[in-house]
Amino acid sequence: QGNPLGQFIYEQCLARGNGVPRNFREAVRFYDLAANQGFVEAMYNRAILLGSGWGGVPQDDAEAARYYRIGAEQGDAKAQHQFAVCRELGKGVPQDIGEAARYNRLAAEQA
Repeated sequence: QGNPLGQFIYEQCLARGNGVPRNFREAVRFYDLAANQGFVEAMYNRAILLGSGWGGVPQDDAEAARYYRIGAEQGDAKAQHQFAVCRELGKGVPQDIGEAARYNRLAAEQA
């Protein structure tokens, strides 16, 4: 109850159908619970679902970019790279090649 790691693990089970019926909409609800507590991996996974529209989750590039940005600002290399892609393509955020390069550099520095 209220444990972001537990919420994250459960949403992984829901998204993959591990031990429970696959349910992307319910997974998103648990992604949100964990993400709203600052759990970066949940933010990243939520962004993936929003950016792709998997499992009937409405696609929302702007909201996906917002989650990627938050994760990127918290130092997550995967989120930095994905936010760089958003900035490069103008997907959900205004296109900005300079910002894309900056976030890609931040991600590369962690490799």
